[in-house]
Amino acid sequence: MRVLLAAALSHLVVAGRFTVRFPDGTESVFGPGGNPVAGVTIATWRTAAGLCFNPALIFGEAYADGTLAPLDCSLQDVLDLLFANLAAGGRHPAEYIRKALSRLRRALLGANPPPRARRNVAHHYDLNGRLYALFLDRDRNYSCAYFARGDETLEDAQAAKKRHIAAKLRLDRPDLEVLDIGSGWGGLALTLARDFGARVTGITLSTEQLAEAQARAAAEGLADRVKFELLDYRSLHRRFDRIVSVGMFEHVGITHYRDFLTVIKRCLAPNGVALVHSIGRAGPPSVTNPWLAKYIFPGGYCPALSEVFAAVEKSGLIACDVEILRLHYAETLRHWRRRFAANRDTIASIYDERFCRMFECYLSGSELAFRRQGYMVWQLQLTRDQTAAPLTRDYMVETEREAASKARQPA
Repeated sequence: MRVLLAAALSHLVVAGRFTVRFPDGTESVFGPGGNPVAGVTIATWRTAAGLCFNPALIFGEAYADGTLAPLDCSLQDVLDLLFANLAAGGRHPAEYIRKALSRLRRALLGANPPPRARRNVAHHYDLNGRLYALFLDRDRNYSCAYFARGDETLEDAQAAKKRHIAAKLRLDRPDLEVLDIGSGWGGLALTLARDFGARVTGITLSTEQLAEAQARAAAEGLADRVKFELLDYRSLHRRFDRIVSVGMFEHVGITHYRDFLTVIKRCLAPNGVALVHSIGRAGPPSVTNPWLAKYIFPGGYCPALSEVFAAVEKSGLIACDVEILRLHYAETLRHWRRRFAANRDTIASIYDERFCRMFECYLSGSELAFRRQGYMVWQLQLTRDQTAAPLTRDYMVETEREAASKARQPA
């Protein structure tokens, strides 16, 4: 196994210095030297074998199980070195083959009928609600924040994200009926009702999120303006003036993009505006990391823009505006990772050490995917009528500034 793993790492590590301590205590160093620098200790030969033949899956499993650990560095250092080398052209032969085979099964992997969609959502979003309160912002926004300057607090950046989205929805008069597909813990829906005068219907497949969102609406006295339902988006047939979806498109499944956009077209008023916010990839279509798909987001996939626009072209909807948010999610994840670390003991008491290691791997790996692998967030404004939105972005900027000014005023 030593020889096979050494051969694989020789192809992968083309920059920096990577030290591997094998189960028998011997060490090997890979790479030409310089930065980045990191190392790992491998506790069992079984783990070494897994890293030879299925590294994308086994790395995360071994770290969670404790059979792989950083050597004189942090997990962030190890992942940064590996991601940097992949970005620099390094390749693990087995990973190259796995991706090629996975691409052949993309349609099967992307199938997401309603029963599977419900199970996939429950896997991640029905976890103990205390967990998310310990690393998200106070409003529990579990999606990319908006860092206009870069030095904002997480709370301020998430509030700015909601204003940014509201401006694109063009909530230019009170009592507009808004649909929030994938409404999470209700933060966006409550903001649109409280600060912009909308009447919002939020739908989710998470029972945990539904209960929390309904409780929040009641506590804020907004239950008459905001309602939340446990509902699959495909079951919707009502009309809305505005439709928004944040962090939901990644869970639709690659064979269901047209279904999703068909629902938007069916439910959007003739002069309505829709805004879809999703993680994407700057490169061509690919596949989801197998560890992430198995343990964190089953059924999840971040689409290439070519996949998104191909589906929009067939939907009959009009793309009025698209914005690419590049490193905003990397900064969001940095905040989440640090808050998770600060509350690690409490989280371990809710779950266990293995869970903490798994989540650390998820948060660190996701942050570095945005920093090193071309992942980004896109926001796509859609209409049924090309006159439904103004011809320039001026109204977005003006609305956002006005909302920010109101937010700064004392209550």
